[in-house]
Amino acid sequence: MEIKRNKYLNAIVERKNNKLIKVITGLRRSGKSYLLNKVYKSYLLEHDILASQIITFAFDNLEDVMKLDKYLPNEQTIIYDSKKNYIVNPRKFTLYINDLTKEDRDYYLLLDEIQLLDNFVFALNGLLSHDNFDIYVTGSNSRMLSKDVITEFRGRGDQIHIYPLSFKEYYEASKLSFEEAYLEYQYYGGMPYLINLNGDERKQEYLKQLFSEIYIKDITERNGIKDIESFEKLLCVLSSSIGSYTNPTNLEKTFKSVENIIYGHAAIKNHIEFIKDAFLISEAKRYDIKGKKYIGSNSKYYFTDIGLRNALINFRQTEPTHIMENIIYNELINRGYNVDVGIVEINVKNENGNYVSKQLETDFVCNKLYERIYIQSAYSMESLAKQNQEKRSLLNIKDNFKKVIIVKDNFKKYITEEGIEVVSLKEWLLGGD
Repeated sequence: MEIKRNKYLNAIVERKNNKLIKVITGLRRSGKSYLLNKVYKSYLLEHDILASQIITFAFDNLEDVMKLDKYLPNEQTIIYDSKKNYIVNPRKFTLYINDLTKEDRDYYLLLDEIQLLDNFVFALNGLLSHDNFDIYVTGSNSRMLSKDVITEFRGRGDQIHIYPLSFKEYYEASKLSFEEAYLEYQYYGGMPYLINLNGDERKQEYLKQLFSEIYIKDITERNGIKDIESFEKLLCVLSSSIGSYTNPTNLEKTFKSVENIIYGHAAIKNHIEFIKDAFLISEAKRYDIKGKKYIGSNSKYYFTDIGLRNALINFRQTEPTHIMENIIYNELINRGYNVDVGIVEINVKNENGNYVSKQLETDFVCNKLYERIYIQSAYSMESLAKQNQEKRSLLNIKDNFKKVIIVKDNFKKYITEEGIEVVSLKEWLLGGD
């Protein structure tokens, strides 16, 4: 089944022939290669670009790599770095590209898993000097993060970050009802290949295989992690604590007291960064709304794909409230917001009649350019007490930015007398911004 992914296609088309290297980043198996080599290639062919003008090359494909053997026969095509990861000889690759692009016409280079090319920044900047080359690359590791793209390409990189299928994309591709699609999505997430699989067993096996054979193997080998068992347990702890605060020091104590494992907080901090760099998780920091500053070392970690999170813990802890919160977080990130966890400090009377400070939490503080939205995730608001609980932190934010409560129940959107917008999860997920 073909999933168009028009949002990302449009983002690529807007950057066509802009004299920059278009860098498509994202989680492994989230559809980067498909977007570039199927969707975008089809677009080019449909818009009068000849097949001979489109050069595709996947650095993780042996057949493609073997095409380089005939160039510079005295040099190795595949080189091994200090961590024994293979990388491809850039001199051979450059000669191969030059051999295919001798005619005086425009060429479109679609290069997959570019981090496997040795000195890829240097090599790509060399190719970019050809005025008739329009270059697009995919990458999966930390060197392909936006800060590295800007730094390493010296202003010549233009990043497009791709995510697993949003709920709306999954819903439209699945042809299911909203409730049926959401039930599947909250268990299995949005990895694109799932659309082709039937049955719970096949979907679960696919996600478990991704984790064990790709993500864990990729992260541990790339970063030289020796104690793989403890690292896997760290991933499980993070999976079990979505929607809850944690930090490396607390995690160190948990490993020592519960698992009887010495796992230092410095190592834990580094390993969490490795997991973030692989795009598996994202961090939401605590933000003091009144004080306008970040506070403390506690953060919440959300999984980029909820199905991968569920697979990691064998589909045991599937609490609908926390999963809904993770899905909302991912949707906000997908829509281009920077997302923090909001803290509002208020003074309340205690049982002795004295005023004490208390912190209220706003699930998400969402910023995009000059726009800010405060969002609460509420699985249900059936009782008046629950309604007041969800509104409390929002009512104590004294600015005029939009305030929203997203509720799982299906109903028509309304605005409370205090100006808070209350919207159903269905309407919000399917309605865009």
